[in-house]
Amino acid sequence: MNKEAINWRVFKDTLLKHPDLDLQFQYGASKWVNASYHITEIKQAPITSVDCGGVKNEWTEIIVQLWVPEGQQQLRSMKVRKALSIVEIVEKMLPLNPYGTVKIEFGNSEFDTRQMFPNEITVGGENLIVDLRPDAVQCKAISRGGSCGTNDKGEQCCAPAEKPKIELKNLAVAAEACCAPGGGCC
Repeated sequence: MNKEAINWRVFKDTLLKHPDLDLQFQYGASKWVNASYHITEIKQAPITSVDCGGVKNEWTEIIVQLWVPEGQQQLRSMKVRKALSIVEIVEKMLPLNPYGTVKIEFGNSEFDTRQMFPNEITVGGENLIVDLRPDAVQCKAISRGGSCGTNDKGEQCCAPAEKPKIELKNLAVAAEACCAPGGGCC
């Protein structure tokens, strides 16, 4: 099942509703980004691609990068208010697309750096918890109702659809009638 990705407007509006909570990120079952994390940058990436079926796709990603300093420990994560102050600095210089898909970029010594989607954002006690799920490769042909691989005739599904052949007919009239009055050429 493909859950709709959270866009920047929804993400930011959720933060704005909970400024006094601690902002926590969970990247796996019982796996949490260390509370000493920093939001090091927010990136806006316009993406243009052409998929295997020859269809052009365009979207924007808003990537929030988290960094955990080595050896630094603290018990509580930053307040949502602090994260919003970073967002405010970014948005003064870079207007972020409200419909851009949000991704959180994170890694540590036990988890390769990757971009993940906020799966859901919930309140748990004094925490605003952003549950992260890995990004996944997908075939856009499938999401458009096609299939991936070959069909029962052995044809590739992802190849651009062949345009129907148009039969051209000679609509020219005989040369002697061409320029005669009533001949239809003028």
